[in-house]
Amino acid sequence: MEPWLVGIDLGGTTIKMAFVTTEGDIVHKWEIPTNTANRGEHIVADIARSLEKTLAQLGGAKERLLAAGIGAPGSVEEETGMLYETVNIGWTNYPLKQRLEEATGLPVSVDNDANLAALGEMWKGAGGGARHLLFVTLGTGVGGGVIANGAIVRGINGAGGEIGHMTMIPDGGARCNCGKTGCLETIASATGIVRIAKEKLTADERPSELRNGDVTAKAVFDAAKAGDALALEVVDEATYYLGWALANAANVTNPEKIVIGGGVSKAGDMLVERVAAHFRRFAFPRVAAGAKLVLATLGNDAGVIGAAWLAKELVGA
Repeated sequence: MEPWLVGIDLGGTTIKMAFVTTEGDIVHKWEIPTNTANRGEHIVADIARSLEKTLAQLGGAKERLLAAGIGAPGSVEEETGMLYETVNIGWTNYPLKQRLEEATGLPVSVDNDANLAALGEMWKGAGGGARHLLFVTLGTGVGGGVIANGAIVRGINGAGGEIGHMTMIPDGGARCNCGKTGCLETIASATGIVRIAKEKLTADERPSELRNGDVTAKAVFDAAKAGDALALEVVDEATYYLGWALANAANVTNPEKIVIGGGVSKAGDMLVERVAAHFRRFAFPRVAAGAKLVLATLGNDAGVIGAAWLAKELVGA
């Protein structure tokens, strides 16, 4: 009977789950809604119930499950698996490892969701097994993960790898959800790109395709690819700051791979080529020579695969 690992990616809207082999191949994946009622008090029970139900449907025995890994938004205390705070769910100082172990009867390891996406891309995705890797995910916000010598850099209190909160505009920058101003997240996220585009549309009367519909990050990149001058300015601004931030991060960590994921990464070559040009400008020459910028390949599976890696490491499988 082939043993399985459990990978769980806890988001504010859905919880993605998968049974994964010790080689990192997904056997079965599914998702359930995230019930945030009453400050998320039902979430752990929902996960345990869904695991049991799905395992029964597949005809599997509980004994084949080795361990579970789970990624959650927010900072995690490494030793105890406690979540300091998850804004979208309502947890504060929540003992997720303890609660999930009690509910499932499995050993559980917990980490930040962006960290687990980084591990997933390292193990089975664009990282290609690189043991020194930077991961950045560009979505509603900007998440990050740093892998050094094959291990996630978590820091003293779980806040390692917060690339999205590097201050890029020290004075006069837009306010970030973290409470600071001028963070990379306010510029290079999908939200930031839309904000910059709308500001330019208001301040500038030039014709632009962006005046003809909803302004989204995808619309900005599509217009830029078609030669729209205003959209190109937005793309140049976002990629300039992203390339600069990644160069600064890389100068500290000297990675082999820099993996760019999240919804904005669907812009493809236009994004990577422009970010890479700015990266090379700002990176220490030897750092630039050693690093390759690539697009993430696992999509929504990165989190559950990274969570399975965490489970695998926990039990030495």
